[in-house]
Amino acid sequence: MHIEPIKTRRITLADRNLFAILDEFVPAMGEGEILAVASKIVAICEGRTAPPDVDKAKLIEAESAWFLPQTVSRYGVYLTIKANMLMPYAGVDESNGDGQYVLWPSDPQASANAVRAYLQRRFQLRQVGVILTDSRPLPLRWGVTGFCVAHSGFQALYDYRGQCDLFGRPLRMTQINVADALAAAAVLVMGEGDEQTPLARIVDAPFVAFQERDPTPEELAALTIALEDDLYAPLLTGVEWRRGQAE
Repeated sequence: MHIEPIKTRRITLADRNLFAILDEFVPAMGEGEILAVASKIVAICEGRTAPPDVDKAKLIEAESAWFLPQTVSRYGVYLTIKANMLMPYAGVDESNGDGQYVLWPSDPQASANAVRAYLQRRFQLRQVGVILTDSRPLPLRWGVTGFCVAHSGFQALYDYRGQCDLFGRPLRMTQINVADALAAAAVLVMGEGDEQTPLARIVDAPFVAFQERDPTPEELAALTIALEDDLYAPLLTGVEWRRGQAE
């Protein structure tokens, strides 16, 4: 697998056309390739920002499906669930925001689908993938890791269930989250600071089953786990989540 970060100019609040940015900085894509796009530049182009004098607590609660108040964290961090993903601050971020808070895109899945359709049309491709990326810390580990906010054009999961390991033992539960694994690798080369590389081209990625369409609602639903069914349910259900305003 090869991942090529794509240098851009500085994306600012004046930018309102994501496809113009892609026209400017993505000169080529080939069959069977995947474009990683930082969700932040998608949000900026959508105008999904808020001024620094806004009430950040109310903003986070509005962006969360569920949240824990910052008083429960020794670091004063809001822990939230947004789009069935566990993360701090509901994705509200100040870094690389041109002095503003940057939120998530209004509909990340629709954005990923639109970028995939654009790449198909522009480069006359049949099989091309898109991932929108962000980063978050993992429990019990320092540092942040990239993850997939939304994907399109390929199956997000590679299913090992029913196969055997190298000693012939049947695998009953193992699935690879291909979309998150690719996002983690892409974010590593895209960086978190002043690199100005909010795009990355992924070539020859393993375990990718391309689809010449957007993911179906059923496929997207299959990616999520109800809180009470999660492996970490004893931890996740052992706290009193408060209802946010997002779905």
